[in-house]
Amino acid sequence: MISAETRNSCKSPEPMKITAGILLLLCTLVNPFILRAQEVSAYNKTSCVPIKNIAENGVAYKSGERMDFTMHYTWGMIDSDVGSATVTLDTVRMNGQNAFLCSVNGRTTRLYDLFFKVREDFKSWFTVDSLRPLKFTRDTFEGKYIAKNTYIYDWNAAEPHIIADVYSSSSGQRYLDLPLTPCTYDLPALFYFARNIDMDKVEPGRRYPMTFAIDDDIFNVYFIFYGPETIKVKGLGTVKTIRFAAKLLAGEVFTGEEDMMIWISDDENRVPVYFEAPILVGTASGRMSGCSGLKYPFSALIDKKWK
Repeated sequence: MISAETRNSCKSPEPMKITAGILLLLCTLVNPFILRAQEVSAYNKTSCVPIKNIAENGVAYKSGERMDFTMHYTWGMIDSDVGSATVTLDTVRMNGQNAFLCSVNGRTTRLYDLFFKVREDFKSWFTVDSLRPLKFTRDTFEGKYIAKNTYIYDWNAAEPHIIADVYSSSSGQRYLDLPLTPCTYDLPALFYFARNIDMDKVEPGRRYPMTFAIDDDIFNVYFIFYGPETIKVKGLGTVKTIRFAAKLLAGEVFTGEEDMMIWISDDENRVPVYFEAPILVGTASGRMSGCSGLKYPFSALIDKKWK
């Protein structure tokens, strides 16, 4: 809940919480669907989201793809871009098999660096054929706070599990074993998995669950499909999209009370073009500012360059 003190305050929120939270939105484009505690039991009774037959139809992306995003913050008279993020995809060999390598790099603008410098670097290795995560690393620098996490996904063990090496400047080094299920993904892999959802089998309004590891815990996540919608994206143009809703975890940045909205292109690429979420003070959003190397023509873009 938003406290009365926060709601009535005339002070701008701390740059640390705003900039870090907004950059995290990009890195969690498909992880934002975090279940609150009272919803976990319902989550456990729901099946995983249906995806296309990858062997038959192929994935919605290819090596060499790049997407650029601009992160934005709005509160009262404040209406400013505060950061940027880049997502790239390559193919590599890992553990004797073909794999995708996704890299996500986020940073605050030079202006916001003066107040609170944020750098986010996520890397995810996942299989080409089943999109199963193999390894995930996270390097986070937020002011004086540092986090370095490495997760190895052991699918071949008698009881599949995640081997986690977790370090933060506030808690030190920890080595953990975390549970691993068929619905478990890391943040970037979850993003690419979601782009292969079989829209013909998705039921509007139904909650579809997944789990992911971050820091020293496993989070239950879900998303809700709403349907097609045409929107204008600043600097990009008019885009035919598919809208999803998500729940955000309540904490120092997000309220946990309202939905985050995500719009992905309504074409074969299924790229995210815009997302928006209410935070404790104001609204955080992100928009696609450019892309290259898409596997299919960007046919969802029907009118370029709306300012």
